Amino acid sequence: MRFPLALTAKIARHIVKHKVLRTPKFALVLQLEPLHTCNLTCTGCGRIREYSTSLKDMMSLEDCLGSAEECDAPMVSICGGEPLIYPKIEELTIGLLAQGRIVYVCTNGMFMRKKMKDYLATVYTPSHETVVAELVQEKLISSKDAETIREGKKGDKPVIAPSKWMYWNVHVDGLEYTHDLIVEREGVFKECVEAIRMAKILGYQVATNTTVYKETDVKEIEGMFEFFSSLEVDGHTISPGYDYDAAKKDMVKRLGKQPEDFFLTRAMTREKFAKIQEWGERFTIFGTPVYQEFLAGKRELTCTAWAIPTRNIKGWKAPCYLMTDCHYSGYQEMLEKVAWDKYGVVDGVARDSRCENCMVHCGYDPSGALGTNYKSGDTWKNIRYNFGARPKPFYEGRAVRAFNGFSIGKGHLAEARAVINSPRQSAFSRAPEHEHAPDSGNGACNTGDSSQRDELLSRIAKRDE
Repeated sequence: MRFPLALTAKIARHIVKHKVLRTPKFALVLQLEPLHTCNLTCTGCGRIREYSTSLKDMMSLEDCLGSAEECDAPMVSICGGEPLIYPKIEELTIGLLAQGRIVYVCTNGMFMRKKMKDYLATVYTPSHETVVAELVQEKLISSKDAETIREGKKGDKPVIAPSKWMYWNVHVDGLEYTHDLIVEREGVFKECVEAIRMAKILGYQVATNTTVYKETDVKEIEGMFEFFSSLEVDGHTISPGYDYDAAKKDMVKRLGKQPEDFFLTRAMTREKFAKIQEWGERFTIFGTPVYQEFLAGKRELTCTAWAIPTRNIKGWKAPCYLMTDCHYSGYQEMLEKVAWDKYGVVDGVARDSRCENCMVHCGYDPSGALGTNYKSGDTWKNIRYNFGARPKPFYEGRAVRAFNGFSIGKGHLAEARAVINSPRQSAFSRAPEHEHAPDSGNGACNTGDSSQRDELLSRIAKRDE
């Protein structure tokens, strides 16, 4: 079947229970943000800007676990910020699994291999030597790493082990050149791929999480799916890039770009996602076929943002993951006090102007599962999709030219480096501003600091004078 039976059954039982109880609103997925600190400054992400005054703050482990119990969502998506920076990420993951939840650790992939090496060191016995040798041969760990792993567990710190109830959910917005451009750092795509390959060798479940923007080439996205299918990735989440307030402000203030040049309108989303149902047949796309129809412009849905609530350092974020009008101290308080009928788009008319172009999964994907705007046959569509045969890995995807940037010397700073490294070069055409990004491994962590990029551009400008 397309999705693991145990996971599908857990979510189905949760929905049926609340339908029988006639619960008007209930949570399907908790978006849990224990912190907003991040080591990247992704274009289009408003999180580290919206909460810039509290980047060093974080939720306690008790608050995180208590929030999951409070809303009782069967699935928890640990996001942020970069959750692998959270000091208690191991305890949080283990604690959520102990509660019986399905856990997605949404990560940019930069710290995944470290966490998996910690796990392997904890469980290492001579019987693991074949796996260690394979990882060394594939250059996913170094010989020094292997020696450290063989030394075994040090201290009593817990680790994140493979589980049928847990997924690494890796942020990937395209192939190498595009992804590194969007995350504003070279080498990130390569690290994501290596982390995913290592995870599959060690038996973890892995998904990818992709946002589509105005400049996104849908053929590239299809190629991305083919490439990761060849790596036997377990599934994909995909959603349109929406011009929510925090991201729009960052686009103008930090990058000097107009939001309409980067984000999708509703009409553009339908154009970009015209083949989403075809992709859903070829690849394991997470989400309902009803939501896929909505993305493709074949039907309308009503937003059900309350089904995927967000809990962060300031409380329960309302009305949704991308819009902030208030933070509440409790999930039930939020459900009762938010005027939900003032948000979303109904019959093509936006109740709130900020909702006009939103078609993102955190607002509309649960609508397909909950029967919002139900049409005859929807239940059967969902059953057939979820319980149908899982698409086979597309091994031909190994031929996709995934490493088309940093890995072959054509990253965003390639021309800049050529100028600096060639004093006698007399001319240089500066690349568009959006093509400049912090060098791999250098940009200041946690702050969105672009000083190194600015210094490099300054040196280029002096040469051009």
